[in-house]
Amino acid sequence: MTLNCKGTLIDLTIPRVMGIINVTPDSFYDGGITQAEQNILSQAEKMLSHGATFLDIGGYSSRPGAAEVSQTEELDRVLPAIKAINKAFPNALLSVDTFRSKVAMAAVDAGACIINDITAGKGDVQMLSIAGSLKVPFVAMHMRGTPQTMMQHMDYSNITKEVLFYFSERLAEARRHGINDCIVDPGFGFSKTREQNFELLNKLELFKQLDTPYLVGISRKSMIYKTLESNPHEALNGTTALHSVALLKGASILRVHDVKEAVECVQLLQNLK
Repeated sequence: MTLNCKGTLIDLTIPRVMGIINVTPDSFYDGGITQAEQNILSQAEKMLSHGATFLDIGGYSSRPGAAEVSQTEELDRVLPAIKAINKAFPNALLSVDTFRSKVAMAAVDAGACIINDITAGKGDVQMLSIAGSLKVPFVAMHMRGTPQTMMQHMDYSNITKEVLFYFSERLAEARRHGINDCIVDPGFGFSKTREQNFELLNKLELFKQLDTPYLVGISRKSMIYKTLESNPHEALNGTTALHSVALLKGASILRVHDVKEAVECVQLLQNLK
């Protein structure tokens, strides 16, 4: 499988790592750390030097119960970051983490080449048509409700089956709008209990039937640190352990806070093959 990013085909037969750059004051792990331009560039340089293929820039915190952010404020956060990184590292492949089509369009115009949408196009009726017209890869994540309400929507009769059905519908809709490169993200931690997160991870290989790459975002999340009775800052070892599971079950992209450790995980597991 490949992704077309800025005319370059990215081979996903070897899993890739996507580094997270949050330009928000309230992210669950690193909120506020990378809001200043120099800090953003330092973080980007570090992640790229450690082997990140993609950098994902987000200006709207999607942690459970996160405050609503206006479109203007989101643009004011992500566009300077994207422009600064694109200027300093013109070969970097940047993703914008947004569910708003106007933010996505402005971000791509500023240098981003991937749209990462936690609503899979459901949060903005224009998103899929915009993504299709821009001809960029589109990450569709599974979530019920919004970041403000998602933890009220965790009633599933068969979570894996329901998430797979959700993606079959969203992928068909994305392709109807001319999106050629789709990636699915099961949405660990979004409208799911800890037990449901582990059930999805345990059956992750079933996502191969969708015949599209899948991204896993479990870095330092509560399914790890609550299970270990610790906190996000002490969850790196647990994250690496579950990254190994995800890779063995076919994940194509790991979305992470800690690029070096994730890249090492990929390198070691590649030797098993």
